[in-house]
Amino acid sequence: MKSRFSAKIDTENQQALTGVLLTNLGSPDEPTPTALRHYLREFLSDPRVVEIPKFIWMIILHGIILRVRPKKSAKLYQSIWTEQGAPLVVITKAQHQKISAKLKDKYGEQVIVDFAMRYGKPSINNALKKFQQIGVNKLVVLPLYPQYAGPTTGSTFDVVSRELQQWRYIPSLNFINSYHDNPLYIKALANSIVEHIEVKGKPDKLVLSYHGMPELFQQWGDPYAEFCQKTTQLLISALKDKTELSDDDFVITFQSRFGKAKWLQPYTDETLALLAKQGSKHIAIISPAFSADCLETLEELEHENRTVFMQSGGERYHYIPALNDRDDHIDALLNVLEPTLSSL
Repeated sequence: MKSRFSAKIDTENQQALTGVLLTNLGSPDEPTPTALRHYLREFLSDPRVVEIPKFIWMIILHGIILRVRPKKSAKLYQSIWTEQGAPLVVITKAQHQKISAKLKDKYGEQVIVDFAMRYGKPSINNALKKFQQIGVNKLVVLPLYPQYAGPTTGSTFDVVSRELQQWRYIPSLNFINSYHDNPLYIKALANSIVEHIEVKGKPDKLVLSYHGMPELFQQWGDPYAEFCQKTTQLLISALKDKTELSDDDFVITFQSRFGKAKWLQPYTDETLALLAKQGSKHIAIISPAFSADCLETLEELEHENRTVFMQSGGERYHYIPALNDRDDHIDALLNVLEPTLSSL
């Protein structure tokens, strides 16, 4: 039987065509309990995200979590929703547009750029099928997670590989699994912090808050925590040349823990409360793990953790936005992509 995913490839006349796919985590279609229930069902059913025996987890997920969490999460999404939609999707689209324009200027019609979300819309499967229809013979996938982690980058590879397994003709594949130490990425982070300090002044502490992960994942071999530490070391080195910040002014933490398991520490919320009680009155916080602002930054860092710090005795709290579609961030992402395109 002919596969419904097969595509006829004209090997004699085909122009070299590269498809570049930018991916991010995703957001619900709407900030409503119904949309959140659908989104969370897909997200929390991924065995890369929750590594609990499936039978037990499905009972917990469908019997408890999907009955309670969607309503609460919908209210959080409503607080950050924009007229254009979910911030993460809107920003990723803007990143895509800038990268696409830059690559078109350099490579013309040889490179086609698209973006997709691991969960929700636009889907990775549909983006890949569009590439298949136009006959790409080279595929580059860039998950927009600077530090590799199984639940993010690894999960993205899973869905890409599952889709490609159904194709008759598989293009050559470049899957970029991390850019945590890319010099231009570090430079863009440093630039954003320097610009913030020039306006708001030097904070008592600069908190680098990375997304959390269960400690067991690290024990099982996930390099995420080590990559976060490497990003931090490089960023501190870059900032010490540009600011008056010293080693003691930097604090690394991990946010967004879920459930009762032990996650990577120190925790962001507990650290902020402790810093305030120890006399730090002025905090600046940034999350180098996010390439685009989303619920975990705009609600959790900007609002929830601000409340924790201020109620614990803090006086000034500033969230430094993700790099989003800043020009220096776009340059960094192009630099990450360039080695995969250099033969064009």
